[in-house]
Amino acid sequence: MPGSILGTEVRRVEDQELLLGQGTFVDNLDSEGVAHAVFVRSPLAHGRILGIDTSEATAAEGVLAVYTADDLGRGALPSFATINEKAPRAALAVDKVRYVGDPVALVVAETRAQAVDAAELVDVDFDDLPVVTDMEEALAEDAPLQFEAVGSNIGTFRAAKNPEDVLDDAEHVTRVRMVNQRVAVAPIEGNAILVRPTDDGMEVWLSTQHPHMAKDLLAKAVEVDAEHVRVVAPHVGGAFGGKAGSSTDHAAIAIAARKLGRPVKWTETRSEAMLSMHGRGQVQYVELGLRDDGTITGLRMRVLGECGAYAGFGGALAVGPTYIMAPGPYAVPRLRFDAIGVMTNTAPVGAFRGAGRPEAAAAIDRALDVAALELGILPEEIRRKNLIPKDAFPYTTPTGQTYDVGDYELALQEALRVADVDALRAEQRRRIDAGETTLLGIGISTYVEITGFGGSEFGSVRIAADGSAVVMAGTSAHGQGHATSFSMIVADTLGIPLERISYRQSDTASIRSGGGTGGSRSLQLGGNAVSKAAGETREQARAMAARMLEAAVEDVVLDEDGFGVAGVPGNRIAWPELAAYAHEHEGGLGVDTDYTQDGATFPFGAHVSVVEVDTDTGQVRPLRHVLVDDCGRIVNPLIVAGQQHGGGLQGISQALWEEMVYDEQGTPITSSFADYSIPTAADGIMLEASNTETPTPVNPIGAKGIGESASIGSTPAVQNAVVDALKHLGVKHIDLPCTPERVWREIRHPRSDVWREPPGAFDRLATQGDEEPEMVEA
Repeated sequence: MPGSILGTEVRRVEDQELLLGQGTFVDNLDSEGVAHAVFVRSPLAHGRILGIDTSEATAAEGVLAVYTADDLGRGALPSFATINEKAPRAALAVDKVRYVGDPVALVVAETRAQAVDAAELVDVDFDDLPVVTDMEEALAEDAPLQFEAVGSNIGTFRAAKNPEDVLDDAEHVTRVRMVNQRVAVAPIEGNAILVRPTDDGMEVWLSTQHPHMAKDLLAKAVEVDAEHVRVVAPHVGGAFGGKAGSSTDHAAIAIAARKLGRPVKWTETRSEAMLSMHGRGQVQYVELGLRDDGTITGLRMRVLGECGAYAGFGGALAVGPTYIMAPGPYAVPRLRFDAIGVMTNTAPVGAFRGAGRPEAAAAIDRALDVAALELGILPEEIRRKNLIPKDAFPYTTPTGQTYDVGDYELALQEALRVADVDALRAEQRRRIDAGETTLLGIGISTYVEITGFGGSEFGSVRIAADGSAVVMAGTSAHGQGHATSFSMIVADTLGIPLERISYRQSDTASIRSGGGTGGSRSLQLGGNAVSKAAGETREQARAMAARMLEAAVEDVVLDEDGFGVAGVPGNRIAWPELAAYAHEHEGGLGVDTDYTQDGATFPFGAHVSVVEVDTDTGQVRPLRHVLVDDCGRIVNPLIVAGQQHGGGLQGISQALWEEMVYDEQGTPITSSFADYSIPTAADGIMLEASNTETPTPVNPIGAKGIGESASIGSTPAVQNAVVDALKHLGVKHIDLPCTPERVWREIRHPRSDVWREPPGAFDRLATQGDEEPEMVEA
């Protein structure tokens, strides 16, 4: 066959219907008999429910039912991840509410307008309770408790098994308390679900990343066998980690539909979405031990992870992914790490692009930059001194991870070259010497992340009677381009033109199993599953062709003209002919298979950010952003670039603009796009994205993940750039996001000490050092 299609830019085949407005999202799905649901949500952050009067709402026009926890069940429902079984969550609030937006009742009516009107008539009597929204304050011994049964606001924790002093041989210790703020996931489509009851189960159309996981969770919620539940994820308008599996809101709709015996649909409003999907949220206390020449001798980290209400699993990301990636791409000889997942009266926190790994990268990289400033070393030089060398792989870290392969210094060298850092620093010095008030900052980050996480995935290739191919996988794309990448793999293996390959996904009735999409797993697991199925299909086809050609299988070759016998010109069997024979005589042609990957892969990269800072106003303006990300073997550079641009802009946005803010009463004050600073096209810049390519030996394709990499490298690069612009003014650290007010205040009153002692809860937990994280996964 001609040269491989893999590694070439191929435009995404799935985009046309979306661009032409032909996409099918859950809210587009409507037919006769579908009822509409609306939640009644708490206006209080913490309060006891004294009573719920639903009589007026029940009598309203078009209302089919009004449910409370007594109707839908007071018991705990299964979720994506349960981190504390003493902090259960039911379909609706039980006895008290724990955050603004906590659902207390569910109205189902013939139309959405009728349900909205009736929801206004539900009268809930609350008794206000004390509120705590700050993680550090929530750990005080007299803080109001989320769950009295827990006895504290600690949802989960990790205490170091070996409480040694990992800084005792350091010649210099850099200490920084830093905030990795809570952000809204803000996908273009919020949560949405349509449930149609059947005699023994239900059919569900759901905006989710994980159809098969959602199937199992919803089956448990309504207490039916999973085999009687079908879940379909149609087009999904973004997720970024915020649509993992299914939620208790989804379960409430499923239970209501089963009770009513008719289809029920719920589509989240933007206001609801701003309260239902949050990510990040850590306070990090980082102590970095070094020799005077900048060599790292030890790292101690204590991290608070934001659970929000109901022990949201986002708090557990501190004890999991943040811990395992704490050393970053650096040779850290000694590590002590402690973490606490903290419950507060704020919306539950989940995953957001990177899910604990961006927080780890930001912590070590920011601390390293502060150390470079304190020691008088250039940021790139302190990194070069500590980056794991390329001949050290596979490399085992202090957290037990085995980094597969990497050339970290090459990525850094390339990023510095593209950015032309020496010229940038000359311009930076010129502006300072000239007394200009618009200063230039250059920030560098180097990172490594974990993707794939091992496990298995389903892949299928089936040849239709006309010689076209149908590809299926257990991943669930919602913008990642699986239809294009997986079809390219099949086209490359079988020689079938791309336009004759179709892709199916996200329907549990036709896809027998699947791990969904998350953790940048899709190409390395789903892609390799499809590749394995394609390879086995090719061997099936060769055997059939051998019978048709009356030749030995080992002599049959496949080229652009079809199947033939090596060294025998002329006689060829094209795919349509072979497929017709297969369907007529051999029952069809195709393979369903599973691919298992033993262990994770570790993408890496280096970013350089260039910003301008107006010292009169504190305004920061990004000028350039250079990304050099290595995701192993690249199948489609266009899709990789798309992930770099999307992730890079999200990371820049976290560094400069985005933050979910609550007041002392637990009221969210950035709960709409009027207040929450999400960037527009006018705020973004064209990113300078490129790659190094270091194939991994962990899977046959050699691919690592790319979906989250750019969001991991970009945030610390931008934060470092802002501080770099102002370091001559005595500025040492600015917490995220680097808003004009925060930057302006730091310029006026720079802090020489950017450290604060961690809460005493860490010392109390140190006596429990043999404990593993208290997390039970779904």
